[in-house]
Amino acid sequence: MKKTIVIVDDHVLIANALSTIISGFEDFEVIYTAENGEDLQDKIKMKGKPDLVLLDISMPVMDGFETANWLKETHPDVLIMALSMQDDESSLIKMIKNGAKGYMLKNVYPTELEKALKAIVADGRFFPEWASSKIFESIGSDKDMNKEKIKLSDREVEFLKYTITEMNYRQISEKMFCSPRTIENYRDSLFTKLDLKTRVGLAVYALKNGYSE
Repeated sequence: MKKTIVIVDDHVLIANALSTIISGFEDFEVIYTAENGEDLQDKIKMKGKPDLVLLDISMPVMDGFETANWLKETHPDVLIMALSMQDDESSLIKMIKNGAKGYMLKNVYPTELEKALKAIVADGRFFPEWASSKIFESIGSDKDMNKEKIKLSDREVEFLKYTITEMNYRQISEKMFCSPRTIENYRDSLFTKLDLKTRVGLAVYALKNGYSE
């Protein structure tokens, strides 16, 4: 049985193009499209929920962040794959925080799109190469990632909470009343303790283990 998909994008041409491409995939079908989060809410009531939502981030009325959070709260069984034109860390972190299980750039080739859709259905997640697959594999398997097993200082925990926000490291240092160099030390210490390499990894660890502001 094919997995059902809904595309949420305020650009009708992009939504229609994606729908046409996906219609050529053997394992998936697009059941309808929506122009924003509010439109999706209405259509889910009328037409039912899909297995997977391809969700644009930048939209008027109700953007991808709000929509992802709504889906997480009301339809947690629906997989969310975020769509974006940019591979920035802040968008990725915020979408993961709001319930996205995948993240994909809009400029991918059809073969890459199909591979991403298969991956999120099979594994429950799909993230781009720049986010480092090693991060998500280790977190997904819970290998040495339980907060009860890893000793963190109070200041490291405080810093860890801020990694989920959109603040840069300089802004975090101001919030914590310390120097940027001290923040770098907290970051490097956590990289070592948690066997991670990027801020995205720290943010996902913080979310998974209940460290949030």
